[in-house]
Amino acid sequence: MPIKMYGIKNCDTIKKARTWLEGHGVAYDFHDYKASGIDRPSLEAWVEEFGWETVLNRAGTTFKKLPDADKQGLDAERAIALMLAQPSMIKRPMLDLGGRRIVGFKPEAYDAAFPG
Repeated sequence: MPIKMYGIKNCDTIKKARTWLEGHGVAYDFHDYKASGIDRPSLEAWVEEFGWETVLNRAGTTFKKLPDADKQGLDAERAIALMLAQPSMIKRPMLDLGGRRIVGFKPEAYDAAFPG
């Protein structure tokens, strides 16, 4: 299974992650979930693996612009519904290595995943 990066094309963090991968000769497919959406089973699997608190990007402007009522009483199901409705609320990037995933971009995590 090829490596797949999920994110939004114009996101600065995505640009940094893509630059890192390309600079290290790592081939990957890119899925822009703002343009193509995200399926519920993938999102549910990410939430199960990392917790909705990690997968939901509460630091982004899309989440911050939500009415306060939508931000209150969040749980996994409500967070998934928000992310399905507005995929830009999903933490970026989500890098699927096949057997495991890396959420977010930290060069040291990528160094560990792709040694040498």
